[in-house]
Amino acid sequence: MSRDKGHSWIELFLDMLSAERGAAANTIEAYRRDLTDFAEQASIVTASSDSIREYIAGISARGFAASSQARRLSAIRQLYRFLYAEGYRTDDPAAALAGPKRSRPLPKVISTSSVDHLLGTARADAQREGSMAERLRRARLYCLLEVLYATGLRVSELVALPIAAARQDTRMIVVRGKGNKERLVPLNNAAKEAMKDYLALREEAELAKSRWLFPSFGESGHLTRQHFARDLKALTANAGLRADKMSPHVLRHAFASHLLQNGADLRSVQTLLGHADISTTQIYTHVLEERLKSLVRDLHPLAEK
Repeated sequence: MSRDKGHSWIELFLDMLSAERGAAANTIEAYRRDLTDFAEQASIVTASSDSIREYIAGISARGFAASSQARRLSAIRQLYRFLYAEGYRTDDPAAALAGPKRSRPLPKVISTSSVDHLLGTARADAQREGSMAERLRRARLYCLLEVLYATGLRVSELVALPIAAARQDTRMIVVRGKGNKERLVPLNNAAKEAMKDYLALREEAELAKSRWLFPSFGESGHLTRQHFARDLKALTANAGLRADKMSPHVLRHAFASHLLQNGADLRSVQTLLGHADISTTQIYTHVLEERLKSLVRDLHPLAEK
């Protein structure tokens, strides 16, 4: 009887997800699979914190990755939060449970020479002859890449830059990032030149005035992240580099890693990236560690030669 009640509670929870939170059908099915598996191993009606811990330990023994264990625990927590709020249970046995530790993957980083080669390919493409539409598209891509590698902007920040960011006398641009917070980011000469050439081509093409630096006809009014990512992968393949290893986010990582390799401190990189917490920036400490190792190896008087 309790098993039937437990499964009916799952359905009530899933109905709430659909009706109140607008969860997609795929999301609902994923929750149903996870919670049904839990219900097969433990009683939802009488489960305690210990029995939930035993279930998580059991799926770990079955070979589930830490990310999958965390997803299952998240579903169980949300179920019991719902049951407690609705009065089906007088306690919440999942409230105090800690999730499994997940190792944070190191960011993908490409070498300085690879970035130089990519930018060189984009620059050469931007200077080639062709129709106005082709020249404008290539100049836009080159401008995007120079600005991205010069600033380390998030791709969402980059594509939504206003036209004011390209003022000729500007050395810093104001970026509106996560949480609507603003920060100042410096521009290098290569990025400013790429902006100037791109804007000159825009004027030559007599494009309609837009408040965006990279306008489009889409709903947002500016270039989408997906469009930029596709153009970047095509350019990467044309440059003879691994397209599957390249994305706008990889170039943001390259910006941060290359600064640290050349002596920048972690706090400065945190500010430039717009990270609210330095712990987010600390994924790059492996770069600092490698630099410190090389310093000791190359400069310590007793290091082996």
